[in-house]
Amino acid sequence: MVADDQAQGVNTLPKLLRARAKEKPDCSFLFFKDQIWTLSEINEASDGFARELSAAGLKTGDRVGILLPNCPEYILCLFGIWKSGFVAVPINAQLKDPEIAHILKDSGCSFLFVDAGRPKITADVQLRALSAGTPKDDLLREFHGPVVEDANTDIASLIYTSGTTGFPKGAVLTHANYLFDAKSFVEAIKMTSPDRFLCFLPLFHVNAQVVTLLSPLIAGGSMVLMERFQPKEFFELLSRHRCTAFSGVPSIYSVLLSLPDAAKYDLSSLRFCICGAAPMPVEVIRAFEEKFKAHILEGYGLSEATCVSSINPPPPGKRKAGSIGLSLKGQDMRITGGEIEVRGPNVMRGYWNNDAATKSALIGGWLKTGDLGSVDADGYFYVIGRIKEMIIRGGENIYPKEIEEALYKHPAIAEAAVIGLPDKRWGEEVAAFIVLREGKACTAKEITAYLKDKVADFKLPRRVEFLPSLPKTATGKIQKLKLRDQYRA
Repeated sequence: MVADDQAQGVNTLPKLLRARAKEKPDCSFLFFKDQIWTLSEINEASDGFARELSAAGLKTGDRVGILLPNCPEYILCLFGIWKSGFVAVPINAQLKDPEIAHILKDSGCSFLFVDAGRPKITADVQLRALSAGTPKDDLLREFHGPVVEDANTDIASLIYTSGTTGFPKGAVLTHANYLFDAKSFVEAIKMTSPDRFLCFLPLFHVNAQVVTLLSPLIAGGSMVLMERFQPKEFFELLSRHRCTAFSGVPSIYSVLLSLPDAAKYDLSSLRFCICGAAPMPVEVIRAFEEKFKAHILEGYGLSEATCVSSINPPPPGKRKAGSIGLSLKGQDMRITGGEIEVRGPNVMRGYWNNDAATKSALIGGWLKTGDLGSVDADGYFYVIGRIKEMIIRGGENIYPKEIEEALYKHPAIAEAAVIGLPDKRWGEEVAAFIVLREGKACTAKEITAYLKDKVADFKLPRRVEFLPSLPKTATGKIQKLKLRDQYRA
């Protein structure tokens, strides 16, 4: 289908949806709770959203925010915004009002789709409340009418980063960025029309947008949407809908591994599972594949490069456990001064209204990722850690991932995070934060003794804390900065 799209001039995201709706109007594309949406229904309903926006007096290029949980309306909003020639600003639904206010002000949003169940938001924008999960027939009746003509704009979205340093910045992504990255991903994993992705990551995140929405749309496949990740519902939906793939972060795999009754579900439809957003401990990969007989493909990407930059090949290709795979076709990756850099048509235009940050991130066409990495003789890349997460103890560079890999091999450990904390003598000292498996017990001394013959003495954690859970982002990524801020004193 990718070749046909090029021949038909599918060069924007609305044109992609219209092409699929024309080719297979009655194809069931979206499954959500008891709702089944065909491609023609999604196309028609998103036309309705576009008409409402156009009637609101907005101008081409204006920014429109989306503050909704995962639901069909989210997808209709996205395509409605794009069809109208406006720029989508997906907002993390877990943010508090001051954080939301910053994004609305920085992006210059003039309109916001907001969940009707959310407490009142004080913002100087036009608000449109939507009841997430409204019955499909009601949505189709409300947003029904003549087909709209797509407006033209090259910018598709402003994707605000997680704000690991200061306030979040808006990565400017174009329609061309999205289409190139999604098509490259489809080709890399050999996705076809029988593929059905289970989506539980939030739709404000590029992983959900590219991997589990746009890629199945390009390949002629389908998707099952969860409002949020719930382990037992995950297995039930995956089994009932015969899903062939899903995408998750390492902590999700650890949670799934810990469920005692997972074996009762039929997961034979799974072709592979995708892992990204953070390095995956090799021990977790092995344990998950052994338990569920599913093949994990580790990949790598970031919002500033739309989503995916590298991935391990699916069977019968060569997968290297612990690596982030090979760069996608049409993209370049390299290691410069120990840092992973990316170049290609998927790289953002820059940060919204932030020339200084743009010049710092984009140098000579290369995107500086902030990730430390390496590449082997076969071209497989590896992530060692974040530059800002590297611990410097007495002049020695310590990479947390190495210690975390060792910790994950301990039978009592479910999750682990290693960070550096300030130390008057050494500059920084190694600290390990651990979540134990249910019913397991362990002491700090036992952890240190366990690591003694696995890592050098200067890398041994001088502080070991046991926690009921680790702080995580909405996508499930461990927030080490929160740990560092909480325990720095």
